[in-house]
Amino acid sequence: MTRRSARRTVSALDARLPLLETVKGGLRKAFPDHWAFLLGEIALYSLLVLLLTGTYLTFFFDPSLREVTYRGSYRPLSGLPVSSAYASTLRISFDVRGGLLIRQAHHWAAVVFVAAIGVHLLRVFFTGAFRKPRELNWTVGVTMLLLALVEGFAGYSLPDDLLSGTGLRTAQGIILSVPVLGTYLSLFVFGGEFPGEDIVARLYPVHILLVPGLLVGLVALHLLLIVRLKHTQWAEPGTSGRNVLGKPFFPQYTAKSAGLFFMVAGVLCALAALAQINPVWAYGPYRPDVVSTGSQPDWYVGFLEGALRLMPGVETRLWGHTLMWNPLIAGVVLPGLLFAGLYGYPFFERWITPEYGERHLCDRPRHRPARTALGVGVLTAYTVLLVAGAQDIVAFVFDLSVQALTWALRCALLVLPPVAFWLTRRICLALQEQDVKALESGLTTDEVRQSVEGGYHPTHRPPGHRERYAMAVHRVPAAMEMPGARGRADRLRRFLSRWYYGDRIAPPLSEAQRRRVAAVLAGPDGEDDAGGADGTGGADAGPGGEH
Repeated sequence: MTRRSARRTVSALDARLPLLETVKGGLRKAFPDHWAFLLGEIALYSLLVLLLTGTYLTFFFDPSLREVTYRGSYRPLSGLPVSSAYASTLRISFDVRGGLLIRQAHHWAAVVFVAAIGVHLLRVFFTGAFRKPRELNWTVGVTMLLLALVEGFAGYSLPDDLLSGTGLRTAQGIILSVPVLGTYLSLFVFGGEFPGEDIVARLYPVHILLVPGLLVGLVALHLLLIVRLKHTQWAEPGTSGRNVLGKPFFPQYTAKSAGLFFMVAGVLCALAALAQINPVWAYGPYRPDVVSTGSQPDWYVGFLEGALRLMPGVETRLWGHTLMWNPLIAGVVLPGLLFAGLYGYPFFERWITPEYGERHLCDRPRHRPARTALGVGVLTAYTVLLVAGAQDIVAFVFDLSVQALTWALRCALLVLPPVAFWLTRRICLALQEQDVKALESGLTTDEVRQSVEGGYHPTHRPPGHRERYAMAVHRVPAAMEMPGARGRADRLRRFLSRWYYGDRIAPPLSEAQRRRVAAVLAGPDGEDDAGGADGTGGADAGPGGEH
C-alpha cells in the first residue's frame, strides 16, 4: 500500500515537473577521476564544517563590547575587566563542554577553506580551465575567494583579544588612508572613534549571516554552472572536447565524495584536538594602548601585513589633504590590483588569443609558458610579502638585523618575480623541446648499450599512447598578425599577442594527424580554430582514429 501510494505521488509530480528525467540525468553525470578535481571539494566540505561548527558557537558567543568582570575558569584573568565578547570566548574555551574543540575546528576549517579555494583557483588558472565558456564560473570562484578573506577577517576579529584588536587597528589605518573618504568610512564602520562600541556587534551579523549566505549562494551557482557546462578534463585516450570521461555521480562518485567529506572533517577535528590555534587567553583582552609582541595575522592576510612592513613611510600633502602612501598602496591599491587582475585575466587572454571556440580540455602548464610564468611570478611576489609579514620573527630566530632584512626583502620583491618569470618560461620551453624529441626519437630508458667501436649509447623506447596524448594533444596558437591595425588598442593587442605567443614549439605531426586531433579538441560548438597557419598541434588520436 505504501509503495503504491509513493508511486502515485512520484508519477503525479513527474507529470507536472520533469523530476525523473532530471534526477536520472543528474545521477548518471560523469565526473573526471583525477585528484586535482578534488581540491574544490575540499573547499566545499571545509565550508560545511564551518557552517556546522559556527552554528554551535553562536549559542554561546556574546557579540558585545560591554565591559564585564571575568569570573570564569581561567584564573590568570580572574577579576579583570574584559568585554562580553572576550569573556564569552573564554567561556566557550574553558567552561562549555567541547567548546574549545569546536572553536579550534572552526578556526582550522577557515584556514583550510581559504587555502583550498586558493589552490583550486591556481589549478584552474594553470590548466586554462577558465576559458570559454567558463569565464563566469571563474568570476564566481574569485568572488568566493574575496568573500572567504572577508569572512575570515571578520571571524578573527570577533573575540576582542589583543591580537584581533591589533588587526582591527591596522584595518582602521588602511581605511583612514583612503583620500577624502577615509575618515567618514572609519566613522561609519566603527560607529565613532576607534575602537568604538559597535564594531563587534556589526561584524557579527556579517560573519554569521551576510557573508555565509553569499558564499552558499555562490557555491550553489558554481555547482550549477559545472553541471551545465560540464567538467574540463585532461587530454588522454577517450577524451575530447565533446564528452566527459569519468565515473557516474551515483554510486561511484557519491561514495568517493562522501569518503572525502569524512576525511576532511576527521583531519580538521584531529587538528583541533592536537594543534593549538588562536589561544586568545594567552594574548589577553584588547587595550588600545597595548600591542602584542610578535603579532601575526592568519596566513591569508599575511601578504597585506608584509606589504605594510615593506612600504616606506612616505606621505604627501596635497590641497589640504595628507596622503599616507604606506597604508594606501599596501592596503588598498595592492589588493585592488590583485583582484582586478584575477577578475580580468580570462578576458585579457581571450583578447590577445586568436581562438574563438569552446575549450574543454585542460592545458599542461608547459604548453602555455607565458601564462605559467606569469602565475609563478605573482606567486613569488606573494611569497616574499608573506615572509615580510613575519620579518620581525625571522630576524629574531636567525639573529638578523630587522632593517637589513627589510631592505633585502624590498630588493627581493623587485628582483625575484621577474627572475621567476624568465626562468619559468625558459623551463616550459625546454620541457616542450624535450617532448618534441621524445615524439621524434623516443623516451630515454635506463638501459645503455655498447657499440662495436666501444662507445656507450642510451636506448630509447617509443612513447605509449597515453604519453603521446600528454606530450602532443594541445593547440599551438600563433600570435595575432592584424596587418590592418591602426589604432593604439589594436597595436597594443598585437604586441601583447606576439609577446604571449611568440615562442612556439609545434609537435612533429603530419597533416592527417593534425586534422584528427583538431576534431578531438573541437568543442560542442564545432569550432576547432587554432589561430595560426599551422593549425592545431596534437598527437595521433590513436589506432581507432578520433575519440
